This record gives sequence, C-alpha cells and structure tokens, in this order.
Amino acid sequence: MSIFDRFNLDGKKMMITGGSRGLGREMVLAIAEAGADIVVTGRREDSLAAIAEEIRVLGRTAWTMQADMSDPQQCEAVCQQVVNEHGSVDILINNVGGRREDIPTEEMPLGKWRELMDLNLTSTFVCTSRIGKAMIAAGKGGRIINIGSINSLVAGRNIRGRHYETAKGAILQFTRSVAADWAEHGITVNAILPGGFMTEPNQRWAREKPDVVSTFRQQIPMGDHGQPEDLGPLALYLASDASRYMTGAGLVIDGGYTLW
Repeated sequence: MSIFDRFNLDGKKMMITGGSRGLGREMVLAIAEAGADIVVTGRREDSLAAIAEEIRVLGRTAWTMQADMSDPQQCEAVCQQVVNEHGSVDILINNVGGRREDIPTEEMPLGKWRELMDLNLTSTFVCTSRIGKAMIAAGKGGRIINIGSINSLVAGRNIRGRHYETAKGAILQFTRSVAADWAEHGITVNAILPGGFMTEPNQRWAREKPDVVSTFRQQIPMGDHGQPEDLGPLALYLASDASRYMTGAGLVIDGGYTLW
C-alpha cells in the first residue's frame, strides 16, 4: 500500500458542523478532495449553497442542513435527521464555535454564559453523543475530530469573559475521555487546537480591536497568523487511516504561539 493510500477517503461519508465558511470550509474541501461525501450544517443558506457547489466540483456528493447548532434542540434535530437519512457516518467534525463576546466575567449575564456554552460546548456533546452512538451501532469504527483552540490550554491576552477558555478547555478533556471510552469500538476521538487564523470572525476582531490582534501577531514565533487552508491537511490526517493509532490527542497548530 502506498503511503498516499492511507489518506484516501473514497466511499467515506463525513458530517461537519459549521462547515460552510472559514476553517470549516477548508476542512470540507480537503476531505472531499480525498474522496469523502459530505453533510454540512450552517446558518446561512447562501454559504451552504456555495460550499455544496465546491464539493460537487470535486466530484463528491454534498448534503446541506441549515440550522443554528448553538440551539440544543436544533442540534438534536439535525443529528436525528442525519442518522435517519444516512445511518452512520464515518467521520464527524465538531467545528461550530467562536468567542463572539468580550464581556468581563464579573459582568457576564447567566443567560449569555449559557448561550455561549451551548455554542462552544453543548453542540460538541450533542453531536458526539448522537452521531457517535450510530457509529458504535454500525460497528465499523469511525473518526471524530473536535475543534478546540489554543485557549483550551492558555488564556487569551487582553480579552475578557472566559466563556471561551472554559468551553474549549472542556472540549479537550471531553475529547480525551470519550477517546478512552470508545477506543474499543474502533472510534478515534481527537482535537485540533488552532491558534490565530484570519477567518471572518477574526477579521471582525481585527477591525474592532486592532491592538489585540496586532499584539497577538507579534507574539507568534513564525511571525504571522495562520491561513484557513493550513488546517485542511491536519484535518485530513485525523479523518483518515493515516491516524489509525492516534486517539485522545490535542494537536496544536499555532505558528508557535504557545511555545512562550
């Protein structure tokens, strides 16, 4: 077998949350190019239509599901629909999330805290639980990839609230724990911990808080933010048989930011 065959995903099916833009889009395109058909969730109809066309250009099948995965009820409904229509998928990427707010901890309303935890943490739990259960029942193994953050490990500088660090830290430990539970089923569970990538939300932060973003950039040993396309190859590795013996890992991709 060629080493490149280990990355081949022909005949596989993936579900990704928030896969129509930014880092999600790049992971979708990498995994579709490797041969997988893709179920994509997203909030915007226009971006879902665009990513579906990009998947089809690569010769793969795309299914789109418009939903706000930060709403636990919508998240449950989407997972049930995926199981009903597709049975077990081979790969799940829990990508939905974001900081969104810069509210000091001492001023954070409880309702806003719960809303942001649902966005960043509850959605990962619901999809892992429901889609993972179908993987277990199918008995074919599977790959689950949770998108954490370097804030799973360190606090962000010059920004407040800490809902994001809390949720992303929990995602890393959830990844490790479920990996231990499901290894016997041939299901690997790993996390990607990105640093600063200039996605659409971070471009907004750059406009609204340029000092925070410029300071962050100056503290990256490699000298610049990551580009979304840098994430695709790592996601493909974790989705493929190339990572057969890796589970419970949190892989940092941050240009060296967390080295000092």
